[in-house]
Amino acid sequence: MNLKFPKHKGVFITGTDTGVGKTLIAGAIAKILRQSGKNTGVFKPIATGCKKTKNGLVSEDAEFLAHCIDNKLGLDVINPVKFKIPAAPFACEKAKNRKVDLGKIAAAYKQICRKSDFVIVEGIGGIKVPITKNIDVLALAKAFKLPVIVAAKSKLGTINHTLLTIDAIRCAGLSLAGIIINGYDEKTKDVAEKTNAEIIKKLGTVKIIAIVPFDDKTNMKKFIIGKKVLKALRNIDWLKIKK
Repeated sequence: MNLKFPKHKGVFITGTDTGVGKTLIAGAIAKILRQSGKNTGVFKPIATGCKKTKNGLVSEDAEFLAHCIDNKLGLDVINPVKFKIPAAPFACEKAKNRKVDLGKIAAAYKQICRKSDFVIVEGIGGIKVPITKNIDVLALAKAFKLPVIVAAKSKLGTINHTLLTIDAIRCAGLSLAGIIINGYDEKTKDVAEKTNAEIIKKLGTVKIIAIVPFDDKTNMKKFIIGKKVLKALRNIDWLKIKK
């Protein structure tokens, strides 16, 4: 796969699974950078489960990311490949008999890079989600050549999923910047939730970049990010994130 992506500053955000908070984390980082005066771009190369509108398919994730930076490029640039079916892109390819247009992804990314100094790229699902028959999210992340941040849930089961994701990223030769634990219950009495971050850090020999608490003030449909989420991510120098 040769997408000829331009070399650019940024991060690639993946997850241990779907629904672990990749979009919230990506949007919060983008908002923090924008508020600090940084010229920030956001990119969601592929989205599935999109809603049908009079203007075509729209990804709610892409809408949220765009709102976080007051984007002027348009949703078709932020999210060039869209499917209505809520499934892996490869499954959507087969169901709709329509190939994922990798050239469209490359063209959109080049446009975003020209308009920004730092780009936050959000993957789809987990790192091994198939995009086409021979390309998964891991291969796509490798093409971007950006440090990878893994969003992981805070609950029981996250140790296994996170360590497997770490192994896959490292085996592919990617730069793993670290883990963000998302949705942590600050009042938890659950032993697993209390110790997951520490165990992942030790067994994965990996940096825990942040532990983001659950914030009931967050409402992504209304483009609201709670203060607790922003506080947990604000004092990190995102422009210097690296392995």
